Amino acid sequence: MRVLFWGTSDFALPTLRALLASPHRVVGVITQPDRPAGRGRSVRATPVARAGAEAGLRLLKPERPGGEAFLEVLEELAPDVSVVAAYGEILTEPVLEAPALGTLNVHASLLPELRGAAPVNWAIIRGHRSSGVTIIRLVRELDAGPILRQEAVEIGPQTTAGTLFEELAGLGARLLLETLDALARGTASAREQDHEAATYAPKLDRDAARIDWTLSAEEVDRWIRGCDPWPAAWSLLGEGGGGGRPDDGTEEGLPVQLFGSRPVQEGDADPGTVLVADPRDGLRVAVGRGSVWVDEVKPAGSRRMDSAAWIRGRGPRPGRRFR
Repeated sequence: MRVLFWGTSDFALPTLRALLASPHRVVGVITQPDRPAGRGRSVRATPVARAGAEAGLRLLKPERPGGEAFLEVLEELAPDVSVVAAYGEILTEPVLEAPALGTLNVHASLLPELRGAAPVNWAIIRGHRSSGVTIIRLVRELDAGPILRQEAVEIGPQTTAGTLFEELAGLGARLLLETLDALARGTASAREQDHEAATYAPKLDRDAARIDWTLSAEEVDRWIRGCDPWPAAWSLLGEGGGGGRPDDGTEEGLPVQLFGSRPVQEGDADPGTVLVADPRDGLRVAVGRGSVWVDEVKPAGSRRMDSAAWIRGRGPRPGRRFR
């Protein structure tokens, strides 16, 4: 089967590699244009672009995938099917319908739950006990197409967005190949989603990842795990709290990213107050109900490190407060 692959982020890589190792033929790769990234803001190709180039595939990087000229390119590539995995753009109907077998999408949730840009993060933040991958036929409405395949995985008490992301990326590759094989045999079947049951997973950014310490221990724990490694839950350590310059150029304190957490019921102090800052045991912070142990931190301008190592250096002392 001739497959046109659409993808941008690391999530798409296992699916692309599985296609390249399969009997199917990848006739081209469409990805986002090169953009500035990282601290130096140097222009970088997407992970999918780099992988496609290494494989010697034809690469397309349109700003907007549409229009007559673009459709002519699709006709030239003559795919039997398009496969979309974390591409980052909503496709027009002419583009979706260009391949004879339509366009499939590898989505990292149990649709109709968590339609949208950040389903992996929100599954953890909202306390879901399971997540999964759904293979759908793409339609114009966001993540609303009929379901061809779906499989669930458990979300454990220590699952982070990073670990769930990797598990679902691998699962998506397997389910996509199974779906293509079923299409080739003519045995694929689809079921409509229950649109009334749909929930949404909006894009996360740094501002949204700031910790609200008035939440319960379980909720703060889920925010920290659900934003690990990106966009990274963070807070401001109040003036005089250690960890570098007292204010680091802000009025409120030093920005600190937090990773790895364990909720506990004990803790009776104003939310955000450092209860324990031990050079062996690490960091425990009061929240709205209870407290959380924080395993790792990344103060502004520093590397990610164990919270105990931070405390042994220039970390906070008990009584200081995150805001």
